[in-house]
Amino acid sequence: MRYGYFLNEPKGPDPIAGLRDQITQAAEDGFSSAWLSHIFGLDAITALVAAGVQAPPIELGTAVVPTYPRHPAALAQQAMTANAALGGRFALGVGLSHQVVIENMFGYSFERPGRHMKEYLDVLVPAGRGEHVQYQGETLKADLKLSTPGAGFPVLVAALGPRMLKLAGTVADGTVLWMTGPKTVAEHVAPTIRAAAAEAGREAPRIVCALPICVTDDREGAVAKANEIFQVYGQLPSYRAMLDREGVAGPGEVGIVGDEKFVRARLEELERAGVTDFVGSVFAERERTRSLLVGAAKG
Repeated sequence: MRYGYFLNEPKGPDPIAGLRDQITQAAEDGFSSAWLSHIFGLDAITALVAAGVQAPPIELGTAVVPTYPRHPAALAQQAMTANAALGGRFALGVGLSHQVVIENMFGYSFERPGRHMKEYLDVLVPAGRGEHVQYQGETLKADLKLSTPGAGFPVLVAALGPRMLKLAGTVADGTVLWMTGPKTVAEHVAPTIRAAAAEAGREAPRIVCALPICVTDDREGAVAKANEIFQVYGQLPSYRAMLDREGVAGPGEVGIVGDEKFVRARLEELERAGVTDFVGSVFAERERTRSLLVGAAKG
């Protein structure tokens, strides 16, 4: 299992310099990848390129860019450009986002999100390989061929339900998860996505699992803090379903929180479950937690 690091969006007048420093530190610490979310702050792709070209080589990925606001060919073009600028080190994580965001904030219809993602990937993936795409779907059309350098970047889908996991295994290169624990990965995510890939004659997909993590002697206090920081994820339907499947009440309980022995055991459990890349989102006890993750990353 490879180890990645979840970047924090820096505050202040020069956030790109802050990101560059985080990426540099992650590379020097031995992490194989660094990931940035795309919500309402920095544009993740632009920010990773601006910071990443000034930092040592490490895979840089988005977790995740919402699909609805951008035509898939336009996103493919942007991702290819990013991949070219980063020397082939870019990974594009995409996702549906949530109904409250897509409908209430952006004004798009969230009807039949599974159909939307299938049609989106039908254009995005071949366009990102530099192929001529001629496509007529119910909601998307394309007839073009991009000449952009940087073709061939991996595409990872934020997939939780069975249909999305099958798409991630048959069309994309894998999945990037959030708020999804080891039980759910072992019993639901890994079997579904691997079976889909095998049936399509494809290689085993990546399963990138990002979770809150904290090494501490005060597990109860840290879980309560995680529940406060990440409380929205206990309310959004897609993540709520994963927490329920895991059998936990809130986001803090699916996080990896405890002393060194406990945290190492949970990381080993994730690896046995089928996780190929663990991405730690450190939310407290930063020095102690990072020290354990650095040790794990270096083997």
